[in-house]
Amino acid sequence: MAKDGAIYVCQSCGTVHGKWAGQCSGCNQWNVLVEESRAAPPGAIKPTAAASRRGGLNFETLQSDTPEPPRILTGVAEFDRVCGGGVVPGSAILLSGDPGVGKSTLLLEVCAKAGLRGARVAYISGEEAVEQIRARAKRMGLADAPVELAAATALRDILSTLKRERFDIVIVDSIQTLWSDVHESGPGSITQVRACAGEMVRLAKAQGVAVILVGHVTKDGQVAGPRVVEHMVDAVMSFEGERGYPFRILRAGKNRFGATDEIGVFEMGDSGLREVANPSALFLGEGKDRAPGAAVFAGIEGSRPVLVEIQALVAPSAYGTPRRAVVGWDGGRLAMLLAVLEARCGLGFGDKDVYLNVAGGLRINEPAADLAAAAALISSALDKPLPQGCVVFGEIGLSGEVRAVGRAEARLREAQKLGFDQALSPPVTAKANGVAITTVSRLTEAVDRISQNRY
Repeated sequence: MAKDGAIYVCQSCGTVHGKWAGQCSGCNQWNVLVEESRAAPPGAIKPTAAASRRGGLNFETLQSDTPEPPRILTGVAEFDRVCGGGVVPGSAILLSGDPGVGKSTLLLEVCAKAGLRGARVAYISGEEAVEQIRARAKRMGLADAPVELAAATALRDILSTLKRERFDIVIVDSIQTLWSDVHESGPGSITQVRACAGEMVRLAKAQGVAVILVGHVTKDGQVAGPRVVEHMVDAVMSFEGERGYPFRILRAGKNRFGATDEIGVFEMGDSGLREVANPSALFLGEGKDRAPGAAVFAGIEGSRPVLVEIQALVAPSAYGTPRRAVVGWDGGRLAMLLAVLEARCGLGFGDKDVYLNVAGGLRINEPAADLAAAAALISSALDKPLPQGCVVFGEIGLSGEVRAVGRAEARLREAQKLGFDQALSPPVTAKANGVAITTVSRLTEAVDRISQNRY
């Protein structure tokens, strides 16, 4: 029987249970329920008697004479781009990423460059000693930057210091290492992460300081801890990178002050991260002759047009069940494309292995990549290379029609800027000087043009 005032919280998904059980009813994991106190959250505000009598709320209108505070430009242009044009004072940002991807390196560079621009920055680490941070800053050439360092995990000490001192940006690395003495559970538990994140968000709103929290991720890439933490903060960013590639992608999945799905591109080197102002040049192959099975996709990531090479390989299957392998794209989307090519265009893939890869370690999510992936598959199956200076974009429906996509003009301008002079696309009204557009309204037309080299 449960004790009075005790609850049992799942350490995997955060589901609250009134009594202990061997299996969590929320995520079906075994032996993940931990007893925790039903204490009120730290900092909870109790209404006064006067506030209760008058309802407790003072409503205001949408109009205000208070000017919007200027954004803080950190000096890392790619980071400022993803934030929506700079860091908003009083905002809370959650940054997540795989171990070793470079989260601490990125934030140390943000700290240092923001400090050199006049902002007062605090870097609080619960994972590294101060000397370790200094050694990394020296390796990055940032040892002289005015950044105030501290190694601490006690939430009470951190809050008392930050309320006494006035900072512009505070970075906490990481939220899973913080510990509040109000709760009995250990650091990293669901209760501790929720309580510590809530206190840091309240501090950001009350003090007008921008707080950046580093969050760990689970094995499937999700932010570790309760989902409510992502709802608390103003922006959720992920720092991504494929092993074996030097490129790192900073992506905004949620942003109350800017565009979602915006990306910033960095390159990891011996001395830290280097900003990449023109990522299209990095994601394209350097060969002069395009091989069969390669197509250049003109995509949009956030507000930025990006060209990336999609590679396909269609080979006879050596086993009874053909293999399908995808890197950087949706496997379900590939299955749909293969079905459309077989049913509408007469191309058979039932006895062939199919491999699809997005070069450079970038992951593509937009449907506009359908036609580029289909062109790469057709090129590989027919052993017919696409022209060297051709880009492809367009969405494909189940009936085999090629549908228009948004921001075609921006895609064509990016292609023209990088020296491409041809485009294979659905019917568009956009124009770009120096780019000859070949339009197709059905996927069968694309097959005919690629097989006969008519562009």
